[in-house]
Formats: sequence, structure tokens, C-alpha cells
Amino acid sequence: MRLGSWFKWTFLLAFLAVFLVPGVYAAQGYPNLSKTKELVIKRGYSKEALQCIECHAKKTPGIVEDWKNSRMAHAGVSCYDCHVVPKSSPMASQCEGVRGTNIYTSPMVSPKTCARCHPTEVEQFEKSAHSRLASAPVVEKKKFQVLMYHLEGGEFMGIPKGDPRTTATRRSGCQMCHGGKVELGPDKKPVKGTWPGGIGHRYPDGGIGNCTVCHNRHRFSIAEARKPEACGKCHLGPDHPNIEIYYESSHGQRFLTEGEEWNWEAAPDAWEPGDYTAPTCATCHMSGIGELSTTHNVTERLKWDLVHAKSVIRSGERGNGERGRKLMKKVCLNCHSSLHVETHFKKLDDVVALYNTYIENVQKMLADLKAKGLLKKDKWKDPIQELYYYLWHHTGRRARHGAAMDGPDYAHWHGFFQIFQIYKDIEDLYNYRIKHGKIEELSPVMSTGPL
Repeated sequence: MRLGSWFKWTFLLAFLAVFLVPGVYAAQGYPNLSKTKELVIKRGYSKEALQCIECHAKKTPGIVEDWKNSRMAHAGVSCYDCHVVPKSSPMASQCEGVRGTNIYTSPMVSPKTCARCHPTEVEQFEKSAHSRLASAPVVEKKKFQVLMYHLEGGEFMGIPKGDPRTTATRRSGCQMCHGGKVELGPDKKPVKGTWPGGIGHRYPDGGIGNCTVCHNRHRFSIAEARKPEACGKCHLGPDHPNIEIYYESSHGQRFLTEGEEWNWEAAPDAWEPGDYTAPTCATCHMSGIGELSTTHNVTERLKWDLVHAKSVIRSGERGNGERGRKLMKKVCLNCHSSLHVETHFKKLDDVVALYNTYIENVQKMLADLKAKGLLKKDKWKDPIQELYYYLWHHTGRRARHGAAMDGPDYAHWHGFFQIFQIYKDIEDLYNYRIKHGKIEELSPVMSTGPL
């Protein structure tokens, strides 16, 4: 047993010894110990729960088999415990097996249900960018909705509102990663393809989030959530190729070479170097390591916002950037020297500063053109505005994330090399419009969508 784990288990045994005799220690001057929680696990299943299991074992055997192999099942938590809701719940309905009884269920399980057993994890998650901020573009941002429904959804081609084609891109793409807002029909079940959804899904009972994005139903595996593929379901592609960057890095190289031998099933607070030889996404952003405790706030250990047009230090609902940098350094120092760690983060800060110089110059040019009436109202028909989008949303993100995660090909060839190419095209368009006082009739840009 590793020394770190030995200390943790020794502390746990000592805690249990105190927990089992709180009255004795309270009498010796430790009154707070008499207020410890009563932890009870009841084995076995109720009659109603067994009926649910028996019925679904016939109708959805794959679900039941997955559940049987889960920690939930081993702890005595059944489908009944998660899917049964009060009659007063906005999601309360009755499936065929309980129709006519006083039992009400919902196919949807919101974080409010998960919080009954995992209150700390849900509270941490609600403070992260994976919560409301993830679904905000789909639910709150008008510009995003214009893109989803009017442009990608085909309304501008004459497809009428209400036609299912207008929501096809939202249902198949945006919502599956970002999440959306569940709409209910008269039977209180989801309609219009508004469920299931991604990490920031919003439920009628007020819950926000979707735990099953990382811990897929119905096994809810901790090992699955620890592997980079869990994050790679959404963090991939031309605009944020985090999983590809990870595979290119030294960390990813060791995972691809040795990962099958790692201990993925270790207890949450005991998964440390030794169980693995290189970190995954979960190690750096979530795991308990060294003196750090586990967290489901994936933005807690971040300094910079690397996803928007200009990178700024995180603050407010996006986190505390200066504190985040200190926490992330503590993660890195478990495996790297202080010189290595300081060099890495100095490099990242310099990359952010360089990128911000590019983007600030472009924003000044766009502001000048706007003031002179030299921008098209439809930005998707305007080469200079479309190039600006690709500059920050695609190449700019790749450069910044490539530097943050040590993926040199993404920092350079997919990043800054394309940034300066796009910048030069924007500069030429700007100079033409300023010189001639009009928008060019035919764009000299061969492709406004660099990969």
C-alpha cells in the first residue's frame, strides 16, 4: 500500500473509532462529536422496487444488466429510488406498470434527485461552467438561437417554423453537448425532442446538469468518468480539440501506451500517482491529489478563460482565476519540479498575451468599419466578420488550448500559423474598405473556413 493511501485509511479508521463512540469523546470535551451524522445503508429492495426491476428486466434488459453491475445496485439503490417522484412534481407521470396506483415516476432524473445521496458533488457542479453556463447559448443567447433555427435550421431557405427540420441541428448537435431546457406535454413527459441533452440540461423541477454525460446510465461508472474519452465526447473537433491535444501531449502518450494497466476503480479520494503514471482530464480538473480534495467544479483550478474572443482572468460566476492557478500548480507539483511547473505556466501566459494582441487589433478594425458603415448586417455573408469568427472560435482556441495542454501541433500549425494567415486576410479586407469607402464585391479570400 502506498504511503499516501496508508495515511488516508489510517485517518479513516481513526475517524470511525471516534464516530462509533461519540458520547465518550463528547464527555471528554469534544461536544461537536455528538452531532455527527448517522450513516445508514439499508440492504435489500422494497416490494415496489422489485416490481420495477422485474418488469424492466423483460422490457429493457440492457438497462437492468448495466444497473446490476453498478455500485448503485451493490449499495441497494434501485430504479425506484431514482425515478419515483412525488405526485406534485412537474415531471410526475405513470408508466404502464404503476398506472392506477399512487406511485409516480419520471424518465428524467435531475440533479435534485442525485443530491439526495451526493449533495457535495451537486453543489460543486452547480458552481462550474458545466452547469448553467454550458446551456446558456442554447437557452438564453439570441445569436445562438438565430444560428440554430434560422440559419442551420433552414428558416432562411423557407422552411416554416414548427417544421421539425428547423430544430434538427439543435437536437442532434448543440443540445447533446451543451444541454437545453426540457419542455413537457400534457402527460408531463418531454416533448419536441427537448430531452435527453448534455451537461447543462435544465429540468422542470429546477435542477440543472446531467450527471449521466460523464457517468453514463445505468452503470454510473467512476472509471468511465476518469478516462479522457468521457470528456472527449464534447471537447473535440475544430473549435476545441481538447481530446486530440491530450493525445498529442506526453500525458496522452503515456495513457495510450499504459492506460490499460492503471487502477481506474480506486476510491475517489485515493486515486493518486501510482494508480496511474500520467494524468487524465479528471486528474487535473477534478481529482483529489496531494493536499487537494476532489471537486465537481471543473473550472475551479483554471486561471484563464480560453474559449471566448478575448482571454481574461476568470472572475465572478466563471471562477477565481488567481486562486485557480494556485490550485492547478498544486496538481502539477505532484509529478513535476517547481521549475518545470513555473516554466509551463509562464509559457501559457505569454501565449495568451500574444493571442490577445491579435484579437484586440482585429476588434479595433471591426469597430472602425462599423462606425463607417462598412460591415454587412448579415455577418455570415460578410467575409471579414466570418474570418473574425474563425480567428477566435477555431484557430484562437486551438492555439490557447494547445499551449495550456502541451499540444505543440495545435498551438502552432492548427493555431498561430493559421491565426496570422487569417489576420493578414482581415487586414487586406480592412484596408480595401477604408481606401475605397465600400465593401468589396467579390472577396479575395479563397476559404473562410480553415480547418
